[in-house]
Amino acid sequence: MTNPAPIAFITPNWPAPVNVKALQTTRIGGVSVAPYSSLNLGAHVQDDPLAVTKNRQLLSPYLPSEPVWVNQVHGVDVIDATTSTCLQNADASFTTKPNVVCVTMTADCLPVLLCDKKGTIVAAVHAGWRGLCDGVIEAAVNKMQVSPSDVLVWLGPAIGPDAFEVGGDVREQFIEKDSQAALAFKSIGNQNADDKWLCNLYLLAKQRLNNIGVTALYGASVNEDFCTYTDEAHFFSFRRDNVTGRMASMIWLESHAAVTAARL
Repeated sequence: MTNPAPIAFITPNWPAPVNVKALQTTRIGGVSVAPYSSLNLGAHVQDDPLAVTKNRQLLSPYLPSEPVWVNQVHGVDVIDATTSTCLQNADASFTTKPNVVCVTMTADCLPVLLCDKKGTIVAAVHAGWRGLCDGVIEAAVNKMQVSPSDVLVWLGPAIGPDAFEVGGDVREQFIEKDSQAALAFKSIGNQNADDKWLCNLYLLAKQRLNNIGVTALYGASVNEDFCTYTDEAHFFSFRRDNVTGRMASMIWLESHAAVTAARL
């Protein structure tokens, strides 16, 4: 394996407390070869296991501990990363303990990072359309057990509203849960023949969060602009490439000692 380029992280632009740390990987900075080039962190996509292991090791200097990787199944289960083992079936995790890294992996699905304004709890959510429709974000907020008005949210890179084509059945499932979801779908083609729609995952997530009283939203389509499908240089995209890697969205609470040392 050749020496990789430096990892190209995205640091969330949001007013999180000083002890809340978060990083979003891109596809840049690893050792995997095409079609997984280069920082593929997914061990389930048929990439060389040694390359995935190396890529995960490359994250170590930036993290306080190994992320608590989960086996994402497009459901609504939320686990406590503090007491969980890696690879449990779940699509969200949370922690109240310092140095425990919550993580979600995506390649078009919407990664959602959450914390409270006091910096006492963080969470990471994998919001594909199925989990989003069934309430995975609401389930994560509920597990946080803080007032929704105290929750901060960062929406990470996902497939954009001009690229995510779905069938009418997906649209109907969202509208059955919430009529305002109709605003997140734009018709394309001959509806009588094709019943195809463009889906805005960001807007659907905002609607769900606003419905439960969470309004402090940042990141994609708020104060940053991402699209995994169109930005091939920076992001993996399953819809675009089918065989591809996975990016990681990570969040953790820094210890009091680390925060104090950083201020000195």
